Amino acid sequence: MTDDAKSLSKKVAHLRSPAAIRERCERVLAWGLDGDLEHFAIRLDRLPAVVERVVEVTRRTYPGLDIPGHSRWNHFRAGGIDRVAEWNEKVAAVDSDERARCCVDLAVVSVLLDAGAGPRWSYRERESERTFSRSEGLAVASLRLFLDGGFSGGEQPLRADAPGLESLSEDRLALGFQATDDNRLAGLCGRAALMRGLGKTLRDAPDFFGRDARVGNLFDLLRARARDRVLPAASVLTVVLEGLGPIWPSGMSIGDVRLGDVWKHPAAGGTGVDAGLVPFHKLSQWLTYSLIEPLEAAGLEIVEQDELTALAEYRNGGLLVDLGVLEPKHERVTAVAHPADSEIIVEWRALTVALIDRVAEGMRATLDLDRTAFPLAKVLEGGTWRAGREVAKECRKGGVPPIAVESHGTVF
Repeated sequence: MTDDAKSLSKKVAHLRSPAAIRERCERVLAWGLDGDLEHFAIRLDRLPAVVERVVEVTRRTYPGLDIPGHSRWNHFRAGGIDRVAEWNEKVAAVDSDERARCCVDLAVVSVLLDAGAGPRWSYRERESERTFSRSEGLAVASLRLFLDGGFSGGEQPLRADAPGLESLSEDRLALGFQATDDNRLAGLCGRAALMRGLGKTLRDAPDFFGRDARVGNLFDLLRARARDRVLPAASVLTVVLEGLGPIWPSGMSIGDVRLGDVWKHPAAGGTGVDAGLVPFHKLSQWLTYSLIEPLEAAGLEIVEQDELTALAEYRNGGLLVDLGVLEPKHERVTAVAHPADSEIIVEWRALTVALIDRVAEGMRATLDLDRTAFPLAKVLEGGTWRAGREVAKECRKGGVPPIAVESHGTVF
């Protein structure tokens, strides 16, 4: 490998790390605190009110503070129905390794289908006769489609593999998610394309996904990378980003490596090819959080989980806007919808990551808990995501976020 190639590889590896996410987002925040950002002013004097609201929501939802980690598995319990218990019954007959692969199969496809659904879509679950929307609706819909073999290309329905994913048409996904002209799912075309892209990636990367091109084979790779069955959370994220990197449609790249959820902002810092780039990796970190539970159930210990960051999505970010910590500097911020690469959206998301870390610090001080007892995954679940949704419903009909993003089903 040439020196230039080594340098590019090092840049890519850094942009895939939680440390880089925090570093670049903190740089954007520093500009904001100096009053130099174009789109948002920052009112830190209003941060205690955010902490107070999130603590109140957390204590109301989890009176004993027995908060699970922020993960997709909690959404499978939407409406108080324990579909995880149902899932466990379905996979009870297989050995623990195969059970872990099945869980990874499910978690990956469900998380990748979890970009914002939009305000007009909902899912009616046949089994419970209940209707769900937003992220919970997407979770339930993806679980039901998975149990029906919708992501498998063979006789074993409880798996996600290249044949099943590559053949997943927009019409088939629409049918599974009950999406119609009158029940519009934002980014339907993009979601279907993402699944087909995942299928191709499985086939093209046997080192990650095995000769049978299956998502769940990531479990075997992660287990192999663990030392004495111990694996840092950042290493799980690295595997997710390396393995799934080719699926992202983002045009941002270094050399021939697609960077995914990485965008430009003048305050980001950096030098050379990564100058001005802010990584978020929202869906990939959401997936990493969601893989922790099945990996630990399979006997791995996932350590240093707090190295992961807050998720740069509209519930966490909306909470900060709605409670006045982030103050739009001009009407256009809230007046029109913006593409994901808009400087407005990148700025909002970067400030969200940096400021949620500060909300977490305030919550720990209020609750008299340290980072070990109250890690960021509990802050998010307890938490900022839940409070963001609640405040949005108080502020606007339908609980839509304060800032609109043009969703293609692949970002957030």
